[in-house]
Amino acid sequence: MSAIIVKNLRRDYETTIGIIKKEKKIVNAINDISFEVEKGEIFGLLGPNGAGKTSTIKILTTLLAPTSGEALVLGHKCFGEEKELRKKINFIFGGERSLYWRLSAYDNLSYFCDLYQVPEKIKKDRIINLLEMVELKDRAHYKVETFSKGMKQRLQIARGLVNDPEILFLDEPTIGLDPIGARTLRKIIKQLSSQGKTILLTTHYMQEADELCDRIAIIDKGKLFALNTSEKLKENIDSSVIEVDLHTLKEDTLSKLKSIMNVTRVVANSYDLGHKLVIDCRNPREIMGLVNQQLSDNMVKSIVMREATLEDVYFKIIGGDHCA
Repeated sequence: MSAIIVKNLRRDYETTIGIIKKEKKIVNAINDISFEVEKGEIFGLLGPNGAGKTSTIKILTTLLAPTSGEALVLGHKCFGEEKELRKKINFIFGGERSLYWRLSAYDNLSYFCDLYQVPEKIKKDRIINLLEMVELKDRAHYKVETFSKGMKQRLQIARGLVNDPEILFLDEPTIGLDPIGARTLRKIIKQLSSQGKTILLTTHYMQEADELCDRIAIIDKGKLFALNTSEKLKENIDSSVIEVDLHTLKEDTLSKLKSIMNVTRVVANSYDLGHKLVIDCRNPREIMGLVNQQLSDNMVKSIVMREATLEDVYFKIIGGDHCA
């Protein structure tokens, strides 16, 4: 049986618009999405801000009631069977919330163990093992207010494991972390997966999703647009990429590039020292001569060919070319 089953899930919010003449408006945060998560899987939920990711997690963790549809976690209804479900799951969000800064790391975990009614005979060993896992054993009796952002986030992972949950929900767990802190956290997530934990995570970091997730769902405006492994998602866009760095970019260059046969999309980004073009195309080696020709009026720094990445897939889907 799947660890998580979502069928035709919908969540609407009622809000008020207008200043003088106020009107009630229904905002659709989740619009008829369906997916399943297998036991032991790391499942990624990707999408822009406001896509419905956090609302979905809140429903699955019993914090929010759905408007309609079905959400089952470990065979329990998320709305109606909360008491049976909550002891089997836990929820961790990015940032530095859900910890008591004036308590030590050990005392934080002790407090949350008591909330989950962890038996005294196993509590001490569990706390020490968790602190060791998140590499904070030597800081066990230091106050959390003295911790770095990365240390606090690792402690939150430990906090989310005090009840030994079968499923761990992670909402942007590495947000704001430096590269070393983020790598340490990814290592911990992989370790938890190897122990058989089911993990559902949201992230804005495509490389992180590519590295961690067994399967990935991409949602936007409450709708599910893609669901597959990272490799399959990359195969489905059926294109490679030519990346161009330029000192200058002439006004008509984009239209010239788009007119080349087998070029499917051109995206331009400007920065302080120049411009970067991302050209989605088929058969890049065959059209490279034409690309160089259309760029001849520009000051080109470099041109490289590469295979499509998960970030390319994400931009293609979220950028308007919605495809399953």
